[in-house]
Amino acid sequence: MATEYIENKLKLLPSKPGCYLMKDINGNIIYVGKSKNLKNRVRSYFKSKQVGRRAELVREIRDFDIITVSSDKESFLLEITLIKKYQPYYNVQLKQGTGYPYIEITNERDPQTKLTSIVKKDGGYYFGPYPNVYAAQATLKFIQKVWPLRRCHGKQGRPCLYYHMGQCLGACFKEVPKSEYDEQIKKIKSFLNGDITQAKRDLTNRMMLASEQLEFERAAEVRDQLRYIEQTVEKQKIISNDHTQRDIFNFYVDKSWISIQIFFLRQAKLLRRETRMFPLTDVTDPEDEFVSFIAQFYNQRNRVLPKEVLVPEGIDNDSLSEVLKVPVRTPQRGQKKSLLKMAKDNAQLKLNEKFRLLELGNRKTKGAQKEIFDALGLPYGHRIESFDHSHIQGVDPVSALVVFTDGEPDKNEYRKYKLKGEVEHQNGADEVGNTREVVRRRYSRLLKEHKRLPDLILMDGGQIQVEACLDVLRNELNVDIPVAGMVKDDHHRTNHLLFGDPTKGEELRLIPMDPKSEGFYLMTRVQDEVHRFAITFHRKTHAKNALSSKLDEIKGIGPKSRNKLLRQFGSLKKIKEASVEDLRRAGLTLPQAQTVKLTL
Repeated sequence: MATEYIENKLKLLPSKPGCYLMKDINGNIIYVGKSKNLKNRVRSYFKSKQVGRRAELVREIRDFDIITVSSDKESFLLEITLIKKYQPYYNVQLKQGTGYPYIEITNERDPQTKLTSIVKKDGGYYFGPYPNVYAAQATLKFIQKVWPLRRCHGKQGRPCLYYHMGQCLGACFKEVPKSEYDEQIKKIKSFLNGDITQAKRDLTNRMMLASEQLEFERAAEVRDQLRYIEQTVEKQKIISNDHTQRDIFNFYVDKSWISIQIFFLRQAKLLRRETRMFPLTDVTDPEDEFVSFIAQFYNQRNRVLPKEVLVPEGIDNDSLSEVLKVPVRTPQRGQKKSLLKMAKDNAQLKLNEKFRLLELGNRKTKGAQKEIFDALGLPYGHRIESFDHSHIQGVDPVSALVVFTDGEPDKNEYRKYKLKGEVEHQNGADEVGNTREVVRRRYSRLLKEHKRLPDLILMDGGQIQVEACLDVLRNELNVDIPVAGMVKDDHHRTNHLLFGDPTKGEELRLIPMDPKSEGFYLMTRVQDEVHRFAITFHRKTHAKNALSSKLDEIKGIGPKSRNKLLRQFGSLKKIKEASVEDLRRAGLTLPQAQTVKLTL
């Protein structure tokens, strides 16, 4: 049901193309969409019955903004920019990076081949991603033996070990002609793009020549390289008639969910595939979500664009081509059309499998989180943040933050804080000071960077921590995030939530949780996780500080020498076990090394 404020804004909507930005109660942008007709599209959210994820979105909308443009293509380009900027919760969320390695031919005067998981716009040639690191390592090892470039640091005044092994062209002690590098790179690229005929011919000639010259060990080594091609490269099934680097996308929709399948074709073979599934926010136009997904997919830093992208019919290929800067095509017949169908069939299989597992998982995660919000009398929120402090009698105080999204830990969002620790044990001001400091630092930064605030903060503690947190949020930062404490009983077991807002005249009250409920289990899991994270961080900090203090007591060891030892050895035990020569190699002078050895 739309509020009177939203009803009035709906009457002012223009019938023009553009983007709309949906906002929640805190003013966070939770969804970005586009439309050829903003008036019809935005009104449809509030004027018709919604189901699934779209119904969840509408329940959270408290305001919206629009941006008009002159064409549908412009609205698509703007939508991608806005999604990248705001990362709205209800839009497709893609994690950065693939976790898969690439082979890179570096763009240098003396180039080299190497494995990398970070793709940069540096003019280098990247091939991949490989399905696993072992396949990439084997291919790289083969290339470095057959078509060597540079394997050393270069310009060291003498031939390196790899030069003697025939795996370096000699940049270590001489200037290698650029033409020699270019010839090798041409052969490497040809091989990586699927042309193995020339490689087999060259290797066979090398093997015959080595045999004629009675270099049987060398001939055996070349024979093993030929076997690598036969057993590893040729054995893979050829599924394309050409060697164009190509990515194939297709999708399947059912029960307000979309499943997207991506095939990566390299060397005329299916090198790897990925599946992504998520609930649809806009069930009326799944094609829009699909196109938005593809654009974001290549926006990640660890993605190399292919030479061509294939998509099914009904997609705005021109707009997508403009965003990706590579041809986007829809095949009408033949092998490529068959591959598109195979991608759709796989997307359907994966989604059917997902549905069988989804109900149980939702009950334990999202359902559990809903129980916590219901117990507190709050509308459902997606993000919970929790703090805990750790110190030993006020020494080396630290705080830790964990984040749970829809009932699951989001470890990329965890944060650690070293605190100033102005401790006054008599009146318990240490807990108050630590809480105020970490809450102030966390949320002043989120506000400054215009990042999404949590829907609930859970403090690992009772009244002291909750009141300190509320005071900073309400009176310093003017933020209205709900705060609750996770309270333990006399046996140190969590049994209640402490909730209320004294800054608004509300008393803090104990709210029981059913110990057999999923919500209770999630609450204890959050508490255990934040406690574990804080304790682990404190142990490392305390051990490091204790080691620094011990080293500071040694005569003749200043801050620079201490840091050299910390970087090299990392622990007091390893420094004690090190010889005088080991200590000198770490950067100490002979007198310093002898002093450290004698003192410890």
